[in-house]
Amino acid sequence: MAKGAGAGMLTGMMLAGMTLGGSALVGRGFVGPGLVGLIVAISFSAGLNVYATTATLGLLGHTRWVELPPGLHVLTSWWVIGASLLLFGIEFFADKIPAFDLFWNALHTFVRIPVAALMAYGATSQLSPQMQLVATLAGGAIALAAHGGKTAARVAVTPSPEPVSNIALSSSEDAVAVFVTGLATQHPIAAGVIALVLLVGILTALRWIWRRIVHALRTFPEFRRQVTKA
Repeated sequence: MAKGAGAGMLTGMMLAGMTLGGSALVGRGFVGPGLVGLIVAISFSAGLNVYATTATLGLLGHTRWVELPPGLHVLTSWWVIGASLLLFGIEFFADKIPAFDLFWNALHTFVRIPVAALMAYGATSQLSPQMQLVATLAGGAIALAAHGGKTAARVAVTPSPEPVSNIALSSSEDAVAVFVTGLATQHPIAAGVIALVLLVGILTALRWIWRRIVHALRTFPEFRRQVTKA
């Protein structure tokens, strides 16, 4: 149901963006489909690594590489950039420690999703309150899906005795978050499409992981009886 609601909100945003017409960027401001692509991309990236996302947007905005929507100008403050970089540095190591990364990701359920929703809200400050609400809900839903897939992947990988899997997975997530966010500032529609494709892949993998967990729970009692008899 949540997946369907998120898809419905996203479709509504896409249609609304198309009705605004024009190119993805007018001057250096985001409008129409470009604004939708930006929201989809940064929300997805925030679900993977919120600090990498805010730091990338802040640095690009502060150096005038891109003109962010007015509601996101707060990210260009050196205070916000510095805090984001510091927290990104902490997460870079904390997210690669087996077992501890599960606690870290569970804790960040209350960080990644709200921040993604707030960024979507800020990015649409020039739109009507109704469209801002749709954008906020969609941004939070996209971040929730990305964060959920990330956490589920960690649950599946953590039992592995070697740390390489965790490190490789975490490093890939960091790289994707920075790449998609950076791409969104120059080619927002392309970044949004890439984020949606990755999101579908994550949701598919999440469904497979859930089935494996359910199967393991169902077969565990039988496995335990066989071990006891042996």
